[in-house]
Amino acid sequence: MIFERPILEVLIQRLREPRQKMHILSGARQVGKTTLSTQALKKITEPYLQVIAESSFTTSWLDQQWARARSLLKDHPSGAILVIDEIQKIDQWSERIKRLWDEDTVTGVQLKVVLLGSSSLLLHRGLDESMAGRYEVIHVPHWSLSECQTAFGVTLDEYLYFGGYPGALIYRHDEDRFLSYMQDAIIEPIVTRDILSQFVVHKPALLHQLFRLGCGYSGQVLSYNKMLGQMQDAGNTTTLAHYLTLLQQAGVLRGLDKFANEKVRQRQSSPKLQVYNTALMTGNAHLGFLSTMGNPELKGRLVESAVGGSLLMDPKLDVFYWRENNKEVDFIVSVKGKLVAIEVKSGRTQKHLSGLETFHKNFSPNNTLLIGSGGIPVEDFLTTPFSDFF
Repeated sequence: MIFERPILEVLIQRLREPRQKMHILSGARQVGKTTLSTQALKKITEPYLQVIAESSFTTSWLDQQWARARSLLKDHPSGAILVIDEIQKIDQWSERIKRLWDEDTVTGVQLKVVLLGSSSLLLHRGLDESMAGRYEVIHVPHWSLSECQTAFGVTLDEYLYFGGYPGALIYRHDEDRFLSYMQDAIIEPIVTRDILSQFVVHKPALLHQLFRLGCGYSGQVLSYNKMLGQMQDAGNTTTLAHYLTLLQQAGVLRGLDKFANEKVRQRQSSPKLQVYNTALMTGNAHLGFLSTMGNPELKGRLVESAVGGSLLMDPKLDVFYWRENNKEVDFIVSVKGKLVAIEVKSGRTQKHLSGLETFHKNFSPNNTLLIGSGGIPVEDFLTTPFSDFF
């Protein structure tokens, strides 16, 4: 039996609605966007065409596929579906898609369109400006612990170490193949191909170093100057901040801002490095499952990063950290005008809760959460919708 993610129902519902806007499936590499769209199409009664773009294709290829999809309407005038995967690989795709979509809107052609692309690399390259008002985004997150438990029967420790990439979890009993998959199917394609093909990167070696450094320091606050001090390919803080933004858009690594009342202070703060998926940490470290799980320091870092990664799965959550002098709080979540302060007691260090107490006194959050020893069990937090906590 093939596992069906809960988000599948969202896509099916959208496809069954009358033609209104294009649907954009946006998510990181290897989180199952193509599988999701294929599963949805099998449950839809309307005819469809599903194609995959290549970097060698031009916009004329888009015209051809659109014409093929329109022809499906001859026998089914009430509606048909066109799905284009890897749309970001075609130069100037957004202007052509915009023209074709507007033509159908004017003439009343009932062709529904689904576009798939790698994370917000897709959105950054034309959607916001060229296609404003013509699309809605369906965010496809990394796999949660609950999904991995249902689909693969993983334990909490396996999820912490092997992460939430379904393709990688298949090899959790063969660590050499797991590492090869992470490097060949995820890390190198994202850093070497996806980002470099979409953006001008003057220092590719620096981008690689920043990615490895960020995965190694996930869960830690690190100033840009300190980052530069650990890199061989000299750059500057502006370049590093830009490259970190690119890694965020690719859905692999983010620099969390420090929570403050003033937006300017948030942007000027040193970032707290945070991976979106803990497999990016272990896929670079090569330390082994048993050695890592037997080391409280290493396991604790995975626990904290798994908590942070789970928060980043929901695009509606604004996630920060907080620190003043020697007091800190691991994560501050802002959603719908509410604040939730989160401290993770992972066993990595002996933490005092004075940071939570001080933050509560200064900012009066709607809720404070302690995860781990003496608080909410890690597995319970990772398998509970975050909305339940506020």
